[in-house]
Amino acid sequence: MRILHLSDTHLDRSGGPDEDGGDGTAALRRLLGELGHLDDLDAVVVTGDVADDGSHEAYTRARELLSGYADRRGAHVFYTTGNHDDRTAFADVLGSGHVQPEAVYEGATGERAGATTLGGWRMITLDTLVPGKGYGRLDGGQLDWLRQLLVTPAPVGTVLAFHHPPVALDDDVQQALGLQNSAELGETIRGTDVQLILCGHYHLQILARLEQATVWVTPGVVSRIDLTARPGTVRAVHGPSASLIHLGAPHGPLIHTLHARDPRMGETVYEADEERVREAIERLGPSPTVLN
Repeated sequence: MRILHLSDTHLDRSGGPDEDGGDGTAALRRLLGELGHLDDLDAVVVTGDVADDGSHEAYTRARELLSGYADRRGAHVFYTTGNHDDRTAFADVLGSGHVQPEAVYEGATGERAGATTLGGWRMITLDTLVPGKGYGRLDGGQLDWLRQLLVTPAPVGTVLAFHHPPVALDDDVQQALGLQNSAELGETIRGTDVQLILCGHYHLQILARLEQATVWVTPGVVSRIDLTARPGTVRAVHGPSASLIHLGAPHGPLIHTLHARDPRMGETVYEADEERVREAIERLGPSPTVLN
């Protein structure tokens, strides 16, 4: 099983640069063009922030670009929501995020998850979106649905895909805006056949573990976060990136990052000072009642 893992495409209705000069459509087109040689793919997984503005136009363009790329390779495309996505528009254009799901979860407030078996691997997408916030959470109904699915092992194993990572570096932004109930997810998957968890959101690559599963956070398509910035600040730079994952190989999963050639590679898209970072955490992070 070979998976092309993308995240944080941040497309919008205009299809052009934003006020910072970031251009999700151009970045995605550049990346897919650079990856034209990747013919042996089984799946393309997009872990959220498909749209930057939650518009129908953005989801339609994402579907056209990614389906065109995947169809030429006989690969399946899977999508999850991120904090910038709009559940209604996402569902109108992309449905559950699966073309032919074997199981779908629909929550009371629009949460949607899906499961599809592909080549013996069960691909499960989850919805960690908290509307109006930057952090993520899995509602109890989704976790119950996931727990019931995992009672029966897949022929080879299970892969989870969602936006907000259940892990974080020693970084205030990541700790405030990651998945806030990762312990509950860990309890849910403990001892099951979940072998790999795919996430995005941080716009940089991280490898970690949650229970028996490998956690992989892929860098973003529209921009990458540069951790050489001064502590307490955030710097995003140009450079479309993705990951190639090989499951079932000896010593697997084998994962490596792919960086498209970009004339502006490494140039700053935006930089937030300490005050802006603190304001963003206060505005987009969980309230004390959520943390407790």
